[in-house]
Amino acid sequence: MKVVVCVKQVPDTEAEKRLLPDTLTVDRESSNPVLNEMDEFAIEEALKLVEAHGGEVVVLTMGPDGADAAVRKALSMGADSGILLSDPALAGSDAAATSYAIAQALGTTEFDLVILGSEASDARTSLVPAMLAERLGLPQLTFASKVEIDGTDITVNRLTDYGHDVVKATLPAVVSVVEKINEPRYPSFKGIMAAKKKPIAQLDAAAAGIDAAQVGAAGAWTAVADAAERPPRSAGVKVADEGDGGVKLAEFLSAQKFI
Repeated sequence: MKVVVCVKQVPDTEAEKRLLPDTLTVDRESSNPVLNEMDEFAIEEALKLVEAHGGEVVVLTMGPDGADAAVRKALSMGADSGILLSDPALAGSDAAATSYAIAQALGTTEFDLVILGSEASDARTSLVPAMLAERLGLPQLTFASKVEIDGTDITVNRLTDYGHDVVKATLPAVVSVVEKINEPRYPSFKGIMAAKKKPIAQLDAAAAGIDAAQVGAAGAWTAVADAAERPPRSAGVKVADEGDGGVKLAEFLSAQKFI
């Protein structure tokens, strides 16, 4: 079984995010780039499936030249090889354009299963997995908290507000996973050293068969129309208890519609 895990390099989750004033896109130079945290759960699930059923794990990312660091992190966890889709024409792609580009890149390799994290920490749209499945014409099993494979059959527990749904499909398929599914392993020193020798294939837009008109800012279906900096945090309301503190507190909570 060949599993492809789609990952993304994002600005450090703990860092303050900023937008570029001219494009209103994320300023990726303002903080250190890291592997998207949610994608680590996708990598772990792929490794567990291959350990149980045999096969290989390939990691695919779309980004600038430096995005191969995210792939190396996945390789150090145990993935077998990587694919870096990088081209200046891809800069500024939204979820729709990204799903198109990734679908084209996936067309350059064989796979039985595609796994993604449920969202990226820089945008949190949760759109790419479903869009990717639609573009590939494959079953989508999103927000999976459990994945089981039996031959060519795949079953997931899909997380919902009321518990979970049991969803079944036939491989190949596209799955997105939530953080409740597993506990990602830490790269060992041996794994980090081995990752340096594992192959990462390089693809540009032409090699992936991508129409440049459908990607980048010009090919995006959406754009940020306006943005403003978060206002400074205002001082809290201090209630002096002069025997009527409880009443004042209740009035404040009522005014804020908490009660």
